[in-house]
Amino acid sequence: MVKVAYRFVQCQVLRVAIPHDIILPGHPVPLFKPSGLTLQIDCLEKAMPANLPPQYFEAEKRYRGAKTPQDKIEALEEMFALMPKHKGTDRLRAELRTKIAKCHEEAEKRPFIAKKGSQLYCVRKEGAGQAALVGLPNVGKSQLVSALTQAATHVADYSFTTQLPIPGMMEYENVQVQLVDLPAITAPEVSSWLPNIVKNADLLLVVVDVAQDPVAQLETIVEWLAKHRMALSNELQEPPVGMTHVKRSMVVANRMDSENARQGLEQLVSRCSGAFPVLAVSAVRREGLEQLRETVYKALDVIRVYTKPPGGKADLTEPSVVRKGSTVGDVAETVHKDFARNLKYAQVWGSGKFDGQRVKRDYILQDGDIVELHI
Repeated sequence: MVKVAYRFVQCQVLRVAIPHDIILPGHPVPLFKPSGLTLQIDCLEKAMPANLPPQYFEAEKRYRGAKTPQDKIEALEEMFALMPKHKGTDRLRAELRTKIAKCHEEAEKRPFIAKKGSQLYCVRKEGAGQAALVGLPNVGKSQLVSALTQAATHVADYSFTTQLPIPGMMEYENVQVQLVDLPAITAPEVSSWLPNIVKNADLLLVVVDVAQDPVAQLETIVEWLAKHRMALSNELQEPPVGMTHVKRSMVVANRMDSENARQGLEQLVSRCSGAFPVLAVSAVRREGLEQLRETVYKALDVIRVYTKPPGGKADLTEPSVVRKGSTVGDVAETVHKDFARNLKYAQVWGSGKFDGQRVKRDYILQDGDIVELHI
């Protein structure tokens, strides 16, 4: 006979097929009929109901029938927003987050989808991170991107000059950060793809014209984000009920060269009340741009790490950019999968107790560290 170990799962009835020569610990053989192979046992634990509303199953049906990554993302995010938040749904929520992330990855590989014409709804990320500029018409988003990058943006005095996302690379010291100039949130024919780009960005730059009732502009943008299930917060880790994304953000008060700019800035700072950093800039005069570069980089929550060959020198012009809290093993993965798999130890210059300190793969690195990998 074969003796097996087992444990009960969260359910009301466990029904399993079991051969005659298996004995469950603590239970006699007569638990199952001699002529059959089915054993039915009441579980020791009761399942916690998810209490999913009917709308959830309607969204799930749309997800199963979706053909494009965009349609899948929309359905999954609706399911996530409709799902009650309690212990019984923790696993389902985690599964939905994984599916949404995979759909975004698929969207990056297939950025153009023929749907009422070929529409772009995903911008492939490059550099240390991606910051998307969000705002109303004529607030200077394109002029700001043009002043910070080499991107060929469209700058004009009339509304809705930007029709499609225009990415550009902003330099900060020895790293590049991707800025994405987006159409105004009120532009026509953008609702099918603009929210997905905003959701996928690492950081939002909420751009307002500081001389044109900036508080009202900010409220309009916040309402638009909430409509698409996005919450602005630099503190929350989990989306509030009804939301699917928490977006790290900062407010860019543009047009500080205008009349009444100071009064508008004071109102804006009072409204934000420390919840978001407010950066006062003038794209026309190129004022405040260096502080903006630094604040954007720091808000991305990344660090720069330099690798060097054993006995050689580190190239301090091209760092590996990784998330804050990354380990030696994470950096080895960015170099090559073989390095991560075969890594024996590393030596660190910078944050170590002494230069060249020998560390293991789980050593947490700091900005500016130099790492020598040994395999």
